[in-house]
Amino acid sequence: MIDIDKVKFDEKGLVPAVVQEANGKVLMLAYMNKESLQKTIETGYTWFYSRSRQELWNKGATSGNKQSVSEIYYDCDGDTLLVKVHQTGMACHTGTYTCFTDRRLFPDSKDLVPMAQPQDNTSIAKVLNDLYATIKDRQVNPVEGSYTNYLFEKGQDKILKKVGEECTETIIASKNMDKEEILYEMSDLWYHCLVLLAYHNITPDDLLAELMSRRNGGEYHRFGKKEIKKNKS
Repeated sequence: MIDIDKVKFDEKGLVPAVVQEANGKVLMLAYMNKESLQKTIETGYTWFYSRSRQELWNKGATSGNKQSVSEIYYDCDGDTLLVKVHQTGMACHTGTYTCFTDRRLFPDSKDLVPMAQPQDNTSIAKVLNDLYATIKDRQVNPVEGSYTNYLFEKGQDKILKKVGEECTETIIASKNMDKEEILYEMSDLWYHCLVLLAYHNITPDDLLAELMSRRNGGEYHRFGKKEIKKNKS
């Protein structure tokens, strides 16, 4: 039983809701009232209260950029919500993946040294998600001369052709036993695979979740739609 009474709404009946993607990126901040929070819980998609229009609104109802809710937390004081979602498309109304893209208040000078970041900025999940976010941004906000935009403009057949070509070139690099060539060609392959994922509005987190689901600890792992015996070495 969900107890909404644990949430402390302000004098206007509102509570701020921080919306965060599964990859850790903060997407946006909006406000909920009791009704929109209840609708969010009931439907599994985010609903907010517009302070300017003074009405409920369902994120992505018109744009298609919906937010599927996975978890909702309230803070220690109960006056702020953290809503974890799977974002389809762009979160910001300006057409960017997050409302906080390139809007840095501090530090704003190369003379200022930012605090050390605790996370590993080269982790595979972060690298893939950062690159994917750039690809999605190019999809919504075309940049003249961008190769990524060129692929989206040409459409699915062109993207699939490039994935096939890069796969073949990776195979050739492997046959040539050339490590540098393998790394170069596989980087191209992974990039084009991310473009293909973006074309279908599938995130790297969706892919990683699928891979993790196959680590079920059982005797067999399912890969390539075949049952293969677990490697116990």
